Amino acid sequence: MAETAAPATSYEKNLSLRVSPAAQLRADFETGSVRGVVELSEVAFLTMVGLRVNRDSDAGQRIAAVTGGLPAACGGVAGSGETSVLWLGPEEFLVVAPREAHESLGGGLLQALREALGDGAGQMVDLSANRTTFELTGPRARAVLEKGCSLDLHPRVLKAGTALSTEVGNIPVVLWKTGEETFRLFPRASFADFLGRWLLDAMREYASPEVP
Repeated sequence: MAETAAPATSYEKNLSLRVSPAAQLRADFETGSVRGVVELSEVAFLTMVGLRVNRDSDAGQRIAAVTGGLPAACGGVAGSGETSVLWLGPEEFLVVAPREAHESLGGGLLQALREALGDGAGQMVDLSANRTTFELTGPRARAVLEKGCSLDLHPRVLKAGTALSTEVGNIPVVLWKTGEETFRLFPRASFADFLGRWLLDAMREYASPEVP
């Protein structure tokens, strides 16, 4: 006799009803992207954790054992596997991991971080619903960002694997260069619609087939 799937719990149904901060722009991102030139997408529901801890303290060392390290300086990114830790400031970090790492989906990352911090001096806050993630990729990605970002984004200055707090289109973001032609932007959820539309407008000139 064939097995039947267990009915979804009310909690699982609630998860399926989640709407990402830029869900209303999904079709616009698809039509506004130019394959092989510049493409924009939202990477929704990543697990994000804000950490405040001295990386050289006992608690910092325990947390580093969970995450695969804590970056030591401005722009640094540490971590292991699919978990990354971005430097935000002295003793302040942003942990970024896949959505499955969140405890609402059975992941153990948040609990492991709580246990690692223990009664040590510091703070751990679940920021997964606080921000969303935009991914901008392609040979024109840097040019799009340069229209509204004051950082020097030239690859001789901003290397792949660097993350910095800045503004893009006057919106505060964490900007992470994940590859030679790929950037991830982490705006607060309430700014996602504005920033998404700003990026689309900045990409518009590359929609012409005449662009080399």
